[in-house]
Amino acid sequence: MESLLDKRGTLLERHTFLDGSHKNHTQLYEASADGSTDYQDRTSMMEVRLQAQEDEITLLKSSLADALRRIHIHDKLLPLLKQQLIAGGCWDLTFDIWPQPPHDIANSANGHTGSPAAAELQSRPASRDQSTQTEPSPQEPDQNTLPPNDKSLDPEGGCLCGQTLPNESRAKLVRVPGLEDEEEDDEDQDDEGGEQEKELSLTSSMEESVQSDLVRGLQREDSHDGRQSIKMFIRGRPITMYVPSNIQNYDDLKMELPLERLELDWVYGYRGRDGRANLYFLPTGEAVYFIACVIVLYHIKDSTQRHYRKHTDCVRSLALHPDKVRVASGQMAGVDKDGKPLQSCVHIWDSNTLVTLQQIGLGTFQRGVGSLAFSSADSGGFLCVIDDSTEHMLSVWDCAKETKVAEIKSTNEAVFAVEFNPSDSNNIITCGKSHVYFWTLSGGQFTKKQGIFGKYKKPKFIQCFAFGLTGDVLTGDSEGNILTWGKSAADVKTLGKGAKETYQIMRQTRAHEGSVFTLCTLQDGALLSGGGKDRKIIRWSADLAPERECEVNHDKFGTVRTIAAMDEEELLVGTTRNAILRGTFSDGFLAIVQGHVDEMWGLASHPSQSLFLTCGHDRQVCLWEAEEHRLSWSVSLEEYGLCADFCPNGSTVSVGLNTGRWVVLDLLTQEVISESVDGNEQLSVMRYSPDGNFLAVGSHDNFIYIYNVTEKGRRYTRFGKCNGHSSFITHLDWSKDGRYIMSNSGDYEILYWDIPGGCKLLRNRSESKDREWASFTCVLGFHVMGVWLEGSDGTDINALCRSHSERIVAVADDFCKVHLFHFSCSGIHKYDGHGSHVTNVCFTHNDSHLLSMGGKDTCILQWKVVGGNRWDSKDKLGSASSTSTSSLEPPAKKNNNPITSTKTKQKRQINIKSDYYPLYIHKWIQH
Repeated sequence: MESLLDKRGTLLERHTFLDGSHKNHTQLYEASADGSTDYQDRTSMMEVRLQAQEDEITLLKSSLADALRRIHIHDKLLPLLKQQLIAGGCWDLTFDIWPQPPHDIANSANGHTGSPAAAELQSRPASRDQSTQTEPSPQEPDQNTLPPNDKSLDPEGGCLCGQTLPNESRAKLVRVPGLEDEEEDDEDQDDEGGEQEKELSLTSSMEESVQSDLVRGLQREDSHDGRQSIKMFIRGRPITMYVPSNIQNYDDLKMELPLERLELDWVYGYRGRDGRANLYFLPTGEAVYFIACVIVLYHIKDSTQRHYRKHTDCVRSLALHPDKVRVASGQMAGVDKDGKPLQSCVHIWDSNTLVTLQQIGLGTFQRGVGSLAFSSADSGGFLCVIDDSTEHMLSVWDCAKETKVAEIKSTNEAVFAVEFNPSDSNNIITCGKSHVYFWTLSGGQFTKKQGIFGKYKKPKFIQCFAFGLTGDVLTGDSEGNILTWGKSAADVKTLGKGAKETYQIMRQTRAHEGSVFTLCTLQDGALLSGGGKDRKIIRWSADLAPERECEVNHDKFGTVRTIAAMDEEELLVGTTRNAILRGTFSDGFLAIVQGHVDEMWGLASHPSQSLFLTCGHDRQVCLWEAEEHRLSWSVSLEEYGLCADFCPNGSTVSVGLNTGRWVVLDLLTQEVISESVDGNEQLSVMRYSPDGNFLAVGSHDNFIYIYNVTEKGRRYTRFGKCNGHSSFITHLDWSKDGRYIMSNSGDYEILYWDIPGGCKLLRNRSESKDREWASFTCVLGFHVMGVWLEGSDGTDINALCRSHSERIVAVADDFCKVHLFHFSCSGIHKYDGHGSHVTNVCFTHNDSHLLSMGGKDTCILQWKVVGGNRWDSKDKLGSASSTSTSSLEPPAKKNNNPITSTKTKQKRQINIKSDYYPLYIHKWIQH
């Protein structure tokens, strides 16, 4: 048990169990004279809960000891099993084993003695094309059995050579052609009694296809009344799921990749809040910018997008080659799903074909690439890079040879920009916190000269710089000044002999109130400046006389961060509120790209139109038009939104906030027409019943609040409260008849509720196994258990959404990926694009598109759903025969500790996969 103070100064106590789950029993201690009675009651309640927790810990300890004993026994068997496999050829096995108890225990329990029942080890051939496999029936045993010298081993070591295993312990053997001559290689790869797996990885940067690998430790149990259930273990916690009646055999589930696929259709947002020099205009009429892992080429007149998607982590920097065709982009280093650091690099690619031409410095840049610049004097022959390491290493690369020319530590302070002198590729300028450096490259070595501020006040930040037509360097700083720098002769009188020339301020020009964030030189020598508190864009003449100015709507778009000239009149402006504006000084500026500016969680699609709504920590609620790819409207709230849902009639939308308050907005007027407060914890899910008569509100206070909805979604009255979860509510769904709710919680519970019956908890959960659900967003359940890949820790899946056709399921995970499953959750398509944890996904009303939302990357990706026309729209789980599909990229394993022990019998799966064709098949033996 650990104690901590929340933001309100409230003392919280959180109980952590051995399985890693948390019980959020919150105790509020109020220091008041009249609160002694409440204090005693709460103390008594804590004592009762503490005793219950001690009992649970005792049970967990005993279960863990039993599980470790059984695992130890099986680990001893692995070397022996491997020897038998090598002696008989290369086989692909999936063992389904219930460990037998010691004979003395079995005798006392069963009342008789005897050896294990004899049974044959049956095998079935596997073809490379992964066609449907059928099991030989007991009446017609397969003749393809193990070689004579292969031994069968009892889990407890009771079976000798020549004995056979009972039916409960039979193994399915799949022979892989062409691997018989690799036995010696398999021996060399033996590691602590297990075979080292070689995983076949066939991936592309656009799309990866993998087959689902369930969390190990699934158990099947048959009750006395014929009910079948499966237990899945996440972080050692058992989750019981009842098998629907139409699933007579687990083999009936489809084990194939979904026919539907995703194609990236549109990217909403722009990374302007912390970016510099990240917006350019191409001769093709396209604006090029980035957000998350995607570089967007947006054709302004045609309103179309193309996407460069070869980066594996968030893009941080951008540079345009002098030929206006090639583009250099640098990314962050990041880490993989196991926490291991990834390698950063710079991509040089063709903006016409989106083909990667070169990859510069793979593994050289620490943490990421902060700034980039092409040389101009030699037509872009060199590339200058500053990484995000502590020393901010400055390096110059030969683009043609892809080799590093020189490298040096620049400074420990922040560096904002780097650029070659347009008339001399051996001169480089960098600026940042309290510095501007002038670098000279000669003979592969750098020499540095610092700009001398002299009599002028030294600013805290040099935000940006540009070059004048005369070659002078112009810098913009945090004091709102534009400084003109020039080279001065050596001051021998002051510095003595050996003094060298210096760079000093020649002129100071007052430009803005607040920082000057960006400078842009036009072809006629004019200068554009923007930023600061005055929200202005100013055009300066070549001699820095102000000519024209225009003000940007600061409250809506923020301050100016980047300026790109389309021509001498029309401009593109990137702002700190992640918007791109287009306009002129005379006509003003309008937004052509908009997005959120902070972490997003709330996402909902309109029930009958191509609209969707988003909300997040920036306190903005935004309605988007999916077909027009634009923002319809946005509303600012006092608190930030975390969840939302449309009323089935489509006229209103409910938004849950972080304070326990929720509001209802009219879609036409954007006005708040109703609001209510449920508890003081954040709300996690809002869900209307299919008929629109009820609204369910899931909260972090462990309750689900139910409201009656009248007047077409404009009036709400409290109907009841669902009380039974021991942790915060994460997801919930209504049944198609609008009577029942299925809910998940933070401690992996699956509960069912009868709403018209008084919000009553259904104790017999098996009654809900055949119930049809209007939506399916719960991440726990039999139909979606395949989304939990091996090694999942229970928090890897953030959101899930079933399509309206009930064919496919989209999943948002913690590793920047969007997954597409069959509703049986067998085969997977996996897609990149996000640069942060994916917080939510949902389909549009007609399933034509999928929407995915990033967290910290503030990016919304709109995917087009293609394919899948050959299947009926109501194709249900288990309607097709079993087929096995290869895994093109098995998921990486994470540290996990699955506990798979029960009071009855235990099922443990051992998968020994071939080095060439790994299979992930989980099958249940029917007795």
